[in-house]
Amino acid sequence: MLERNRSALKEWAIQEQQLAAGRQILLVKKGGIHEKRGGFTIEHREFFLFPTFLHQSREDLIPLVHAELDQLQAAPHDETKIPFAYYAVVEDVRRVEDLALVHQLAGHHVLSASAVDERFHYRNNPGVHVLALRVYRLPAPHVLPALPAYGGCVSWVELDQELSTAGAVPVLSDAAFAERLAAVRTLLAPVPAI
Repeated sequence: MLERNRSALKEWAIQEQQLAAGRQILLVKKGGIHEKRGGFTIEHREFFLFPTFLHQSREDLIPLVHAELDQLQAAPHDETKIPFAYYAVVEDVRRVEDLALVHQLAGHHVLSASAVDERFHYRNNPGVHVLALRVYRLPAPHVLPALPAYGGCVSWVELDQELSTAGAVPVLSDAAFAERLAAVRTLLAPVPAI
């Protein structure tokens, strides 16, 4: 793990909460409206999680997390500041172009089937990236001002300063993470890692 980093990946706050609690290790990514023409790419293998409320909706999530989403959205949060409380390392990544295979990953993430379908077919470019992440909790969040440069519907953000990862601890034990990663890799076995 890098000692310092300035790369961050924007993700819905509810997804960050699920990753932070160890309830999921996967992200299914397609890319934002302002993403480069080719869509989402793996620009960094390590990054801070950048929680966002933009475009987060109940319809895009499985019912199991609706109450948590409601609590997250009702809780006060300062839109002028961004807390960076978690760091992630990509342990596996695949570009999956078989929708049925993506649907087999249900239970390993909190996206609804319709959200998976929408991401898969977004911009008439079938496929998604599936990232298996090892997530680490920082001893205390780094809180940065929400600069205009961090706005927009993009996945990757370069922070205006490097942040430390010192003292970060994994949210899942080595054994628990290895078990989940093995289960995901079994499902994704037909697709080579990138």
